[in-house]
Amino acid sequence: MTSRVERCSGCGRQLWLPPQAVAARCYACRSVTSFPSSSQRWAQVYGSVSQPHHNVVTTVPSNYVAAGPGNGKYPRQGCNNYYIDQPRPAWSPPPVYGRKKALLCGVTYNDTNYMLTGSINDVKSMWFLLFRMLGFPSDCVVILTEEEKNPYRIPTKQNIRTAMRWLAQDCQPGDSLVFHYSGHGSRQKDYNKDELDGFDETICPLDHETEGPIIDDEINTTIVRPLPHGAKLHAIIDSCYSGTVLDLPFVCKINSEEYKWEDQRIPTACYKGTSGGIALSFSACSDNQTSASTSAFSGKDVTGAMTSSFIQAVKNEPCLTYGRLLTAMGDAIPSLMPNDTDVI
Repeated sequence: MTSRVERCSGCGRQLWLPPQAVAARCYACRSVTSFPSSSQRWAQVYGSVSQPHHNVVTTVPSNYVAAGPGNGKYPRQGCNNYYIDQPRPAWSPPPVYGRKKALLCGVTYNDTNYMLTGSINDVKSMWFLLFRMLGFPSDCVVILTEEEKNPYRIPTKQNIRTAMRWLAQDCQPGDSLVFHYSGHGSRQKDYNKDELDGFDETICPLDHETEGPIIDDEINTTIVRPLPHGAKLHAIIDSCYSGTVLDLPFVCKINSEEYKWEDQRIPTACYKGTSGGIALSFSACSDNQTSASTSAFSGKDVTGAMTSSFIQAVKNEPCLTYGRLLTAMGDAIPSLMPNDTDVI
């Protein structure tokens, strides 16, 4: 692959570009310079990008952040349109760009005495965040709600199981997966003795009364265990008793700005980690707590407090760390728990 050099229209700095680039964002002044194909010219042809003195600006989907030259960082998700990539050595870790897939599941349980009004709003809000802000392709986001006309998009137990298998299917290094669930959660006795508290956590599909819930063991086996090295899963679970609903080996709890990691592993139980990838789950509450919905975030529509605080934090600080994300979510919740709050 060859490269070409252009100048920033804002500050005049040189920008190293691949031949097909039609626009670039300057790492220094942040100006975007367009290079129409009709007037595109080759200033100079340089050798392979593997030569040690090159920094290359490459266009990628809109969820990658621009980085300055010489920083040696791979692109981070959540910000701008371009990144500057340092030359790779003969061996390098899997790239952090790849396929993006998401499963958004919102169960409202219409016409029941435990109906939820906020779940559908949670899914719509999460879709907007992923599609509009984080660059997830619309055809790579599967939505399961009771509003869907397709019978295979109704959040029944079988459909959720099928969709979870789709999410993890053929997962490759560099893939970014999202699993969002908003609905009722429950717990039941742990029969295979792999839970510290003696209970399996569950999510409740639309037909859980007849088909039963989906337990954490199955969720772990389906979407956590297959993750290969270089792949990442983010789960956002807005339901009661959801603290360890993915059965991850460690749990991080925050208390007064202090983070504490708790080991959930049991020596005699089976392995619950990934196949080399990274899985992170953001839960609405601990395993023995209930979650809540509120209209305080929108002022009108009811949403899950956890989902809304997550989205608000990501929107306000697109490049925040996981620690800062937990803090921002925690800060938003206490002020939003007045009389307009319902347990879900």
